[in-house]
Amino acid sequence: MNTKDTTAALLRDHGRSYAEEAGITLRDKPSPLYQLLVLAVLCSTRIKADIATDAARELFRARLRTARAMAETDWQTIVDTLGRAHYRRYDESTATALLEGADLILRRWRGDLRRLRDEADGDPERVRELLRDVPRIGPVGAGIFCREAQGVWPELRPFFDDRAREAASALGLPTTAKGLARLVPPDELPRLAAALVRSGLEH
Repeated sequence: MNTKDTTAALLRDHGRSYAEEAGITLRDKPSPLYQLLVLAVLCSTRIKADIATDAARELFRARLRTARAMAETDWQTIVDTLGRAHYRRYDESTATALLEGADLILRRWRGDLRRLRDEADGDPERVRELLRDVPRIGPVGAGIFCREAQGVWPELRPFFDDRAREAASALGLPTTAKGLARLVPPDELPRLAAALVRSGLEH
């Protein structure tokens, strides 16, 4: 299978972004960006991705879609909401992380992660560094956020984290971000990155 066919098969079989799966309509607005950060927090524990995305959907169904809404919710309600999605092993520590993170985002960026991007002057490495100030977000969580956010933050493009590049190598695709970016139009980069990660997890 040549590179073009491999890419087409990847997008066909695995090309649903994690934000899409969590019910997030990603736009460059405070609420969807915060929802993406919540998803990154949920994915930053040793838990299956489908449970994390289910937990995100459950939180958003409970109207916890902004930093303000999260900060004004009591801890037990968040624990119970996570529990409904079977996100049980880390429910209490994650509820604490979500509350602390919402408080930080409100204090530092007034609930708007576009201010984080502005503080970073659009520098991708600095964006990842600032994201790691949020409780529970480490290199993996920052990578998840940037992988998906590159769809609405062009300054992050092209972004493919270690997981995506390892999967690309196994499939005989380019292993650099620039090389992978040449395979699809810019607006398809989040789908390709997600597809590579899903493919890697499957194998």
